Amino acid sequence: MADTPVRRVPGRLTAPAPGWTTTSDVVVIGSGIAGLTAALRLRGQVDKILVVTKDVLAAGSTQWAQGGIAAALGPGDTPAQHEVDTLVAGAGACDLEAVRALVTEGPEAVRELIALGTRFDHSPEGELSLTREGGHHRDRIAHAGGDATGAEIQRALIAAIEQAPEIEVVQHALAVDLLLDGPAGEGAIAGVTLHVMGEGQRDGVGLVRCRAVVLASGGLGQVFSQTTNPAVSTGDGMAVALRAGAVLRDLEFVQFHPTVMYLGPESRGQQPLISEAVRGEGAFLVDFDGARFMQGVHELADLAPRDVVAKAIMRRMMETGQPHMWLDARHLGAEFWERRFPTILATARAHGIDPVTQLIPVAPACHYASGGVRTDLWGRSSVPGLYATGEVACSGVHGANRLASNSLLEGLVFSRRIATVLPGELHPWSEPVTDTRTHGLVPGSVRAELQEVMTSRVGVLRNATGLEEAGVLLDKLAGVPAEAVDQESWETTNLVTISAALTGAAALREETRGSHWREDFPERDDIRCAGHFDTVMADGETTIEFVPAAPTDPSHPAPQEHP
Repeated sequence: MADTPVRRVPGRLTAPAPGWTTTSDVVVIGSGIAGLTAALRLRGQVDKILVVTKDVLAAGSTQWAQGGIAAALGPGDTPAQHEVDTLVAGAGACDLEAVRALVTEGPEAVRELIALGTRFDHSPEGELSLTREGGHHRDRIAHAGGDATGAEIQRALIAAIEQAPEIEVVQHALAVDLLLDGPAGEGAIAGVTLHVMGEGQRDGVGLVRCRAVVLASGGLGQVFSQTTNPAVSTGDGMAVALRAGAVLRDLEFVQFHPTVMYLGPESRGQQPLISEAVRGEGAFLVDFDGARFMQGVHELADLAPRDVVAKAIMRRMMETGQPHMWLDARHLGAEFWERRFPTILATARAHGIDPVTQLIPVAPACHYASGGVRTDLWGRSSVPGLYATGEVACSGVHGANRLASNSLLEGLVFSRRIATVLPGELHPWSEPVTDTRTHGLVPGSVRAELQEVMTSRVGVLRNATGLEEAGVLLDKLAGVPAEAVDQESWETTNLVTISAALTGAAALREETRGSHWREDFPERDDIRCAGHFDTVMADGETTIEFVPAAPTDPSHPAPQEHP
């Protein structure tokens, strides 16, 4: 195994002194399915809840979820079958008990979402309409508006929040740093600094004194040049947790969705996702000769787990020298497209492609972070009073490669779990200690360079040389001082911080497993690499530790040491 890289990044973000102060028992950072579920479940159990979101309430990743939410709700399906599919997709790196909690509590959680007012699609007979996606052996994906599931869930949750006056919402607010009542790595949560834009008396940087923080801030997609994630996904929650002494786990497992619409080599930022549900309804992948190259690659062919499909597309791209492959869904017909996938149809047509009559150009792009803030089965991080849920967290359910449509379910189930334990664990009010962490800031102008190197060296394909080159550049970028203290610099500093941790973990994992693909170590290695890479930070200095763990997928027994 490679030597552990030690990198230095800012220990806290440079920011003005707080110009205002308020209090809240619990601060929830993030307003997707994870954050709003946590807030709604906590109301009535704690005196005051403050929901903080970097944009407006509906701006996170939840609204972009097309496929749906997975749960064993259909005839003949069981949590045990859902568990097996989840463990197989996770390539041996899941936490078995976390997966069991997810699939067992999932059906009830989805029913409660329906009771809240979420309008899922139903069959003509009135039954919940369920479909299938990659890695699933049963139809268990509930969807809404055809391909607008996330938007419908977000609508229902926001409506519930608006009817809950005891939950205060602050929009256009960036979480700058967490404050503790002791040194990082030892103290408990005592507050959080925010930068708020346009909130009257709470404009600029302020301090919220609190007794607990629930991180639900989403992922890190903007680390890469092309991603399905919205612009707000800059890894802020992971970065603030890391700076406060929390452990980050499995950052190297970044899922690249295999079928993202290819818009050309110069396209940057959020890219249009072509949901796996399109393949679940019968679409299939072909190369430039029209060959269905997924046949024989996996028993599920075009509906294989995402890492399998992404790797197959990349291999065929490299073999043929083509920048993308094709998705053929023409046989589904205009009526089906308009009813089942109206959002995707409109988006594709807006980019000049009509899926009813044309092949859709697709290529893998960053989609989902399976790693994040390490939590236990109840969402607790390693910092007292700090909880994490949804994509910002590493609960253990996704392992090395998230099963399709398990993300919305994870945010739902584990936010409910946090609300079960948090009220009884609130510690007394405490004063934040003087923050002695070394402050710093990286200029927003380096973001494009950062994204280019992360995409080319730490993207779908990785090797030791490229990872080393990325590490050298990241060290250089971390030392570039910002001239302005603004949101672009705060976000870019968070991106550099998370990129450095991700690159370090990827360099240490000398194997190919799930969404982590090492060209120089093409095989899975359960002898040396079964386990997790945990990243910690002390005043800007990051270190990574390997934590062995037996494989959890059903097809791989615990490894035996070679004699």
